[in-house]
Amino acid sequence: MNIKNIDHIGIVVNNIQESLSFWQTSLGIEPHGTQEVPQQKLKTAFLPVGDTEIELLESTSPDSSVAKFLEKHGEGLHHIAIRVDDIEAALAELKTKGIKLIDETPRNGAGGARIAFVHPKATHGVLLELCERKQK
Repeated sequence: MNIKNIDHIGIVVNNIQESLSFWQTSLGIEPHGTQEVPQQKLKTAFLPVGDTEIELLESTSPDSSVAKFLEKHGEGLHHIAIRVDDIEAALAELKTKGIKLIDETPRNGAGGARIAFVHPKATHGVLLELCERKQK
């Protein structure tokens, strides 16, 4: 598996616009804009920080995984995403090693990425996202 870098760090928030106020005003970080991801029932905003990004996640439905996370844990760190060259190959490698996956096949994520999640039980408590981007 060829891991390129940390692609982004996902943070669950109650309200993206309120959260963006902190990032913009206090830290001077301007987002790339917001995007709704209907398949995942969420809205995202990506904030560039060097070679990686902060991804703010806001639920758009009370039955989304982000809403359930927010209800259980409150606002805060949701996941760490690592960029891979070939997400299918990465998933196949993890499967052969017996690693517990949430997604056995990639799905479409925000910003044109193809993503898949590794179960936190396999990573000692961290929700890990594999992320493949053709360009960034």
